Amino acid sequence: MKAAFRLRVATEEDIPALHALIEASVRGLQADDYTPAQIEGALGTVLGLDTQLIRDRTYIVAEEAVEKPKAPNRLAGCGGWSKRKTLFGADQGPGREPELLDPATDAAKVRAIFVHPDFARRGLGSLILATVEDAARAAGFTQFEMGSTLTGVPLYRLKGYVETERIAVPLKNGEALPVVRMVKAHTTS
Repeated sequence: MKAAFRLRVATEEDIPALHALIEASVRGLQADDYTPAQIEGALGTVLGLDTQLIRDRTYIVAEEAVEKPKAPNRLAGCGGWSKRKTLFGADQGPGREPELLDPATDAAKVRAIFVHPDFARRGLGSLILATVEDAARAAGFTQFEMGSTLTGVPLYRLKGYVETERIAVPLKNGEALPVVRMVKAHTTS
């Protein structure tokens, strides 16, 4: 059975639920590509929530569409895009660059797409990616760039992204996390 989702802009009130969603996603879906030590070292820094995206209103949440009117909406996924130079990472992440990008010359940064394991492999990551790309295009961007996890690379390749660099991001526990820089130029089809 395919779940239906509602997308909306994330708010400050979503922050606690987003932290829980991101942790569940990382622990549940990244374990085949990263060691437990890499996951522990990356959570909250490299792999986590950047609240600047919420303040910029460029971060969305996907809620499971429930049929019961009074049932709480469960967060199924999240993701966003940025008009700032930071490529990846949470509020406490490395390489923070808050300067604004120029849509005429710079690539919008696709950021922090996470899907809860209960909703994996149902097209939600693709839906979030298409939604954030559309929003960045509406803001004038024609190119996209991201720092992908190893787990995300196959999906992003299918969606037209090309790997340009592998980065070993040092973690606070002495480990390093491989991140893949990927780019995509806007194509009309």
